[in-house]
Amino acid sequence: MKKLLAVASGGGHWVQLQRLRPAFEGLDVCYLTTDEGYRNHVAGARFRTVHDASRWNKLALLLQALRVLWVVARERPDFVLSTGAAVGYFALRFGKLLGARTVWIDSIANAEELSLSGQKAGACADLWLTQWEHLAREGGPRFAGAVL
Repeated sequence: MKKLLAVASGGGHWVQLQRLRPAFEGLDVCYLTTDEGYRNHVAGARFRTVHDASRWNKLALLLQALRVLWVVARERPDFVLSTGAAVGYFALRFGKLLGARTVWIDSIANAEELSLSGQKAGACADLWLTQWEHLAREGGPRFAGAVL
C-alpha cells in the first residue's frame, strides 16, 4: 500500500487538509501537524506533531525543520501533500529529497498573493496548486479550482 504523509499547520490549513480526506482512501496515511489537539480528528491513523514555528523565530524554525526531517525519514512516504505552512514546506522539501512525489495546495486564504511557504514550495512540488485563478501563472502554481 502506498504511503502518504499529509501535512498542515493548525487552523485553516488543518481544516483544508481534512476536507481532502476522501481522496486519501486506499492509502496508508500519516498526519503531521503542529497541534496535538487534532489527534482525535484522525483517530486510527498515524499522527505526528512538531512545534509550530514562523520566520520570526529562526531557532524554532530550525528545530521544526529537524523534527520534520526525522518524521519524513522515519515514515518514508511515497507521497507528501501539504496545505501549508512552514511545516508543510519542510515536509515537501525533505520528502522530495527522499524520492517522494509532492503536492502543495496553497491556502484559499491567500487571495492576493501566494503564501511565503507556497512560493518556496513551488521549487520542490511535483504538483503546485493555488485556489485563486488570478494567482495561477506559467510555471506554476496551477489553478484547478477552489474546493477547499
